Amino acid sequence: MNESTAMITNDAVVFGLLMILLGIVFKTNASSHPFWKKFYGIFPSVLVCYFLPSVFNSMGIIDGNNSKLYFVASRYMLPAALVLLTLSTNFKEIKKLGSKAIIMFLTGTVGIVIGGPIALLVMGWIAPDVIGASAEDVWRGMTTVAGSWIGGSANQAAMKEVFEVGDVIFSKMVTVDILVANVWMAVILIGAGKSKMVDKIFKADSSAIDDVKHRIEAYSASIAKMPTLTDFMTILAIGSGATGIAHLLSDIIAPFLATNYPELATYSLTSGFFWIVVIATAIGLSLSFTKYRNLEGVGSTRVGSAFIYVIIATIGMHMDVMAIFESPGLFLVGIIWMLVHVILLLGVAKLIRAPFFFVAVGSQANVGGAASAPVVAAAFHPSLAPVGVLLAVLGYTLGTYAAYICGLLMQAASVN
Repeated sequence: MNESTAMITNDAVVFGLLMILLGIVFKTNASSHPFWKKFYGIFPSVLVCYFLPSVFNSMGIIDGNNSKLYFVASRYMLPAALVLLTLSTNFKEIKKLGSKAIIMFLTGTVGIVIGGPIALLVMGWIAPDVIGASAEDVWRGMTTVAGSWIGGSANQAAMKEVFEVGDVIFSKMVTVDILVANVWMAVILIGAGKSKMVDKIFKADSSAIDDVKHRIEAYSASIAKMPTLTDFMTILAIGSGATGIAHLLSDIIAPFLATNYPELATYSLTSGFFWIVVIATAIGLSLSFTKYRNLEGVGSTRVGSAFIYVIIATIGMHMDVMAIFESPGLFLVGIIWMLVHVILLLGVAKLIRAPFFFVAVGSQANVGGAASAPVVAAAFHPSLAPVGVLLAVLGYTLGTYAAYICGLLMQAASVN
């Protein structure tokens, strides 16, 4: 890892800065001042929490790539958040959301599979010399982006090995992956704040989603009470304890499978992070059938949501808007690729009248995986986070196969 040249390199200071930023956002968002009401009416608070750290990163004040904060947030806070957000899961209500979530997820996968070769064909037609790398290196490097955008880092690593991707082009593609995916996530977060308007344009029926949110809110109100210190300690004990159990079991399961059944790497089953997410979610869902579900009444979801906002801030740290000027041709390929994914999603959503929620979560379950799909789902309502988790797990399963097919198509497109 390269030595950081950022102004602030101490993660304790960076974390303090991020928390101050989050505090300012929430304080101003709660303000009755006309300016802030208008500001957050245009820019949702979740987007601001995501964007501000990226500004600090782009200005060289902090360095997201050399910071350990995202690792800590994704390994410690994310599992705890998943447990606390799934603690009050109502399976009967989620089932009422229907099949559109799966349809939009699979549409997002197809969009990425065909988007890669289409991007190569378009660039080869309009600007073949702009990419700045050989056609062979480009399509091979793009397979790692396909692995990341359909599954996650494990699938990305698998594609690097399968298609023998060089380190130089891999490094550039990682940058394309992060920046393009993060910009699209920012657009989704804006859309989350305008979802009713988008649904109206699409003539989408969001009644099932609204019904789930209202029922969850009604249940929360029926069990709400003033939390005590014991309540908060119980919430933290469950979240942190479940996170510890998830890590413990992951440290046993992942190495065992990697050693004895290495072929399971195709399904991401040898990835430690995969098992952390799956186990934490399973614990939260299991506890939703017990009396601990009533912790929703004393703020378990709010604590989980607070963790989610910290994760959002640490994700934002990794976006450097200036990086686009280093390899503009590659970024143009990535943008075209993402546009194909988005256009196909919006087209199918229009066709089946799917609410924007399904577009957003279906996309992020592919592009962002378990780290951001529940974040985006929770941006619509904390009770919807389990939908993002379940679809992201499906993405891990399909990631390697779909990315491999995408790689073969990009190879063919590159030859032509």
